[in-house]
Amino acid sequence: MDERKSESGSAWTPRGNGKLSAPAVARNTAPILERLRETIDRAARPPAPQARWRALELASGSGEHAVAFARAFADIDWQPSERDPAALDSIAAWRADAGLANLAAPLRIDLADPRWAEALDPPVDLIYACNLMHISPVAVSRNLLTGAARLLADDGILFVYGCFSRSGDFVSPSNRRFDQALRARDPAWGVRDTDFVAEMAADCGLAVSDIIAMPANNTVVILRRGG
Repeated sequence: MDERKSESGSAWTPRGNGKLSAPAVARNTAPILERLRETIDRAARPPAPQARWRALELASGSGEHAVAFARAFADIDWQPSERDPAALDSIAAWRADAGLANLAAPLRIDLADPRWAEALDPPVDLIYACNLMHISPVAVSRNLLTGAARLLADDGILFVYGCFSRSGDFVSPSNRRFDQALRARDPAWGVRDTDFVAEMAADCGLAVSDIIAMPANNTVVILRRGG
């Protein structure tokens, strides 16, 4: 099968008209969507009926998650973003095919730039990032947290999904092997620990409010403004 590789190394399969498809999307969209819905339902909603949430998705990849989540949350304006040119084209193609009024054209955002958030207008109610922290240097994680602290509304949510160790526990032998494989490929990459993320977040004015076990030994880390 013809495949392209994302900057993270994951396989993207061409689907025609510029669209790419990531195999993991079919497996993880439903459980992520369930946790997103629970998290949003528990959060404070905008004060007026006509007010709408603003969501920023970072490292949107193929764009399939953006379409699924914008479709699921019609009352949320969803902004996808990427730095990879092929991914940006794919997001635009999936968006055009979906025809969703609440799904914006993708922005180019490079989280390696510590000032990435300065080009965006706060407040943002929800920031979503999937499979990002383990396939990037620690500086990217810090930039993500710093930028989120700048953009998030007072009661805003940073929702991070991916492979994490939890308080020193790799959760499974496969996660430990995955960490070793990542570091062999690039010493700056690797599975991040939830305690380490919490320490970085505290330095940025954010706090971990929830850690949720997910299928396939993945984890959701939810962060908000610190007390």
